[in-house]
Amino acid sequence: MASIDLNADLGETVDGVPTADDEAMFAVVSSANVACGGHAGDAASMREAVARSERFGVAIGAHPSYPDRAGFGRVRIALDPAELRATVAAQLAALAAAGADLRYVKPHGALYHAITTDRAEAEAVVAAVSEASDRLGRALAVLGLDGEIRAAAEARGLPFVREAFLDRGYLADGSLVPRGEAGALLDDPARVAARAVRLAREGRVDAVDGSDVVADARSLCLHGDSPAAVAMARAVRAALDEERIEVRAPW
Repeated sequence: MASIDLNADLGETVDGVPTADDEAMFAVVSSANVACGGHAGDAASMREAVARSERFGVAIGAHPSYPDRAGFGRVRIALDPAELRATVAAQLAALAAAGADLRYVKPHGALYHAITTDRAEAEAVVAAVSEASDRLGRALAVLGLDGEIRAAAEARGLPFVREAFLDRGYLADGSLVPRGEAGALLDDPARVAARAVRLAREGRVDAVDGSDVVADARSLCLHGDSPAAVAMARAVRAALDEERIEVRAPW
């Protein structure tokens, strides 16, 4: 049976208010990227996410970002590598202190995109992940797109897992349509479910211009804060189940 991971960004509370229906999303996904204080989340939300991960049998990963709660981590912040390494390390430690059985790390927002092209930032993030791996006694995987982050992870001997996005538009070069531009966000459950099946079966996705993009991925992402997130997640899970594609974490 074919298999694929289904991940979502969860635990993203802002001023104590969750941005997603975490209870519903944890019931569907196989991996949860949990905010750990950089762009959202606090000690209470991290503990709640850990409890849900245990109750639903969902793998838990850290979702660190630039220290940017005001901009929800979507603004690139100029930090020197030592500062970036320290803030990522602190976020991983905070989630571990909440009781998380950490399996992987997926950077968030602007940091996620910066480390695909910025070698220094990619190496700083991976250095923090490597240190956390040493403390845990096992290698944490890095979840993301190809580029400098993949090279940095592999250079440190860390597993790298490539992901594709179910609810984001793609450009012909394989990059994502920037937020705010036409076609950046998808919210049709049927369309997203069909995309999930095709990605799992063929490793391909349609770009906004109609071209075919290779997106060979072992994990598929849905953003938990989308208004249609739960409907899309349930539609995706139902479509994958119908196609006999097992949804399970690779960690």
